[in-house]
Amino acid sequence: MSFFIHTEADLDHAIAQLVGVDPRFGTVLSRAGRPPLRRRPDGFAGLASIVVSQQLSTASAKAIWGRLTQAFDPFDHAAVLRARSARLARAGLSASKIRTLKAIAKAIDRGELDLPALAAKPADEAHAALTSVHGIGPWTADIYLLFCLGHADAWPAGDLALQEATKLLLELNARPTAKEMAPLAESWRPWRGAAAYMLWTYYRTLKQRDGAPIQGTQQGTQQATPNATKKATPAVTRMASTARRVNG
Repeated sequence: MSFFIHTEADLDHAIAQLVGVDPRFGTVLSRAGRPPLRRRPDGFAGLASIVVSQQLSTASAKAIWGRLTQAFDPFDHAAVLRARSARLARAGLSASKIRTLKAIAKAIDRGELDLPALAAKPADEAHAALTSVHGIGPWTADIYLLFCLGHADAWPAGDLALQEATKLLLELNARPTAKEMAPLAESWRPWRGAAAYMLWTYYRTLKQRDGAPIQGTQQGTQQATPNATKKATPAVTRMASTARRVNG
């Protein structure tokens, strides 16, 4: 059975379950606070926005996305299929990102990628469906699953901030690789997405800079503030208090 983080209440529930599985996250909660809910639209536009923002500053990604949505209304897979590469490049897209967006649009048009159906699949199956498309790597797939679909078990193992936070939480000698991150998080299933939320907040607290890869919207409308820590509900607070007592 799959679980999803769509609302503040969903996030509270996922965190409470995670703390019950691993009390160390109770310590994270007490030190770093409750993370903000981060959401992005799903579908082609949501996936395309993740591709566009890769390896760019927030300001640059926002500017390019603004030019794309202004030039193409609506900015959907059909528009990308019709668009000439030169027109997409004028909006600021690199050649590799144009190829990726074209590949995604073709896969959707041919029925090879059914984005709405991914919500009904387990995280690993949905991940495999996304990465089967040229240009969609593991990180892109996991970020889409977590922030666009709200999949509670998505685990962006290739995210550097997440790797560093995992190292600090587990007191490892070195930052784990993407391959090493999978077994480290195995016991956190099916709440690995909640673990990612918590670990990005932990990273921000310890490093004094935001580690989350995107700024999504809270409740689908309000912009999430990178450095804002949401107040935990009484249930989550009690769980953190219990975890602290267990940890001594």
